[in-house]
Amino acid sequence: MKIKPPIILAVDTPELDTAKAWVECTSEFTSAYKLGLEFFLRHGAQGVRQMQNATDADLFLDLKLHDIPNTVTQAALQVADLSPRFLTVHASGGSAMIQGAVKSAPLSIITAVTVLTSLSEIDWVEIGFAQDTGKSAVALAQMSVKSGAKAIVCSPLEIGAISEAIPAHILIITPGVRPKQDGAKDDQNRTMTPKEAIDAGADLLVIGRPITQLWETGPEAMRERAKAIAGELS
Repeated sequence: MKIKPPIILAVDTPELDTAKAWVECTSEFTSAYKLGLEFFLRHGAQGVRQMQNATDADLFLDLKLHDIPNTVTQAALQVADLSPRFLTVHASGGSAMIQGAVKSAPLSIITAVTVLTSLSEIDWVEIGFAQDTGKSAVALAQMSVKSGAKAIVCSPLEIGAISEAIPAHILIITPGVRPKQDGAKDDQNRTMTPKEAIDAGADLLVIGRPITQLWETGPEAMRERAKAIAGELS
């Protein structure tokens, strides 16, 4: 079997038909697709199932669950029957919360999000955290792994430090990657190119707008962008 590139396509659209089309036209060059709150709040579990029926790619269900342990335990239970390959929670919710998600969704890889890539150091201090984003991300990653998470989401800038602080079998997934030809960072503040992120130790990359923004140009343009990025990683 051909090994697909380590790209998770961020399907950030509320439109079901558009989501299906995006996944279909990039499927050769992506390993999984990410559905987030925008899609889930509009279509719910039924929409997720329709996406699963349309593709055999892995599902990254990006709900970033974050609440008291009992609420997250019950929330994870509600989506457990969807069996997403990855299910995200906010690491800052704490150990008991993460353990609850792990217990409720045993067939999924509970994926702990450390520090959002949209946050700058100034934002982080403004929120009230004492340590900088790098040290905070490492601490959150270590706690999450001890609590049962099997994958960590972090910015490209924290990959090296986190990979040294957690077991080698734990997956490191990073958003905030931008191809060199893309000057725009959009709302990402801590970024690298896809090749730089993989070389730094990332296992999977979440890439959305650098690929999906070409949909208006046409499916072929979007497919070629996905192919080009995948080519950088081979």
